[in-house]
Amino acid sequence: MKTFALLICGLSAYGQSFKVEPVANPSNVGSIQSNWSVTHDGKPLLSWVETEKDGSYTLKYAVRNGAQWSQPRVIATHREFFRQPAELPGMVALSDGTLMAHWVEMPEGADDAEFLYVTASKDGVTWSKPVMAHKDKSMVQHGLASMAASGNKEASVMWLEALKGEDGPVSLKRTVVNSQAAVIKEETIDTDVCQCCPTAIVNTAKGLLVAYRDHTKEDIRDISVVRFEGGKWSEAKNINPDKWKLNACPTNAAAAAAKGNQVAISWFTASQGNPRVQVVFSSDGGVTFSKPVVVSTGRAFGYTSIALDEQGGALVSWIEQAQGGDKILVRPVSANGSAGAVTEVMQGTRRALGYPKILHNGADNWVAWAGSETETKVQTVRLK
Repeated sequence: MKTFALLICGLSAYGQSFKVEPVANPSNVGSIQSNWSVTHDGKPLLSWVETEKDGSYTLKYAVRNGAQWSQPRVIATHREFFRQPAELPGMVALSDGTLMAHWVEMPEGADDAEFLYVTASKDGVTWSKPVMAHKDKSMVQHGLASMAASGNKEASVMWLEALKGEDGPVSLKRTVVNSQAAVIKEETIDTDVCQCCPTAIVNTAKGLLVAYRDHTKEDIRDISVVRFEGGKWSEAKNINPDKWKLNACPTNAAAAAAKGNQVAISWFTASQGNPRVQVVFSSDGGVTFSKPVVVSTGRAFGYTSIALDEQGGALVSWIEQAQGGDKILVRPVSANGSAGAVTEVMQGTRRALGYPKILHNGADNWVAWAGSETETKVQTVRLK
């Protein structure tokens, strides 16, 4: 396995420098699809899909307690997890400590069918029977999900439904589930979106905000947001007119982070023949956005993730082309749009690196990804 880059970055635009520190985690060889969340009391939570000795797949998680990880716990096992980098399982914690998880399955032998499932646990050990999170049961796409706590003891799952296949139109949907993982509501938010790009949902002080790759009849695939305030959804709003025209799906979407009314969104675009990762900020819960700041430094491949810090700035991760391979990069950007120094976290290939995810937690910043060229295993580093 290639060694990690142990780098000290120069002082960023708002006084932060990074050292990359590899930190072992409790996942085993054969683990992929890592994702971050936090417990209700603010501890980092890492989830992943793991291959068992009998060849079956299991969704697991572990919690970081100070300098140690908890023992990994099983959420669901012997399931047909869709092991595709963009179809990451995810977890959220409700205010009463209930943990909820979602994932996508692709039945054996199915070419296009994807089904979305949810489950819940009061104690983090015993999980409810997985429930399909959508009414439609036909053999089409129901996936590319994201989830956030919403309301009293409930969560909202955003996902895409392709009733007519990927040639569309494809709809952005929301399913509301209670703390027992029972579906209590399903609704359509947008009836024409890009068919294979992940969704991103966050909570602002005003309510839910969802970022996704939109679609027009002219095949423009820019990033839009919708907000849920006062019991109703806003109209979709484009965050920047990239005007990326593409008669295909890039499987490469937006990432969002929020604290109070401070929102940051990063995304990939290749408009004007310039592949790049950009970031915008909002200080009013996503009603208005700043002009975009380009954070990538060369030919970007995207697969971006984002986290907010205590100063309202953002930490953005993405994959970029490197000599002899590709690399995971991280860059801080202040709330006023000043980009700091770039940290190289790891080199490999896009396939091996998967869809890296970043988490800001107190004094620590964490990055997780799928593995290296020689070993499929979830890797984690801490940026100090």
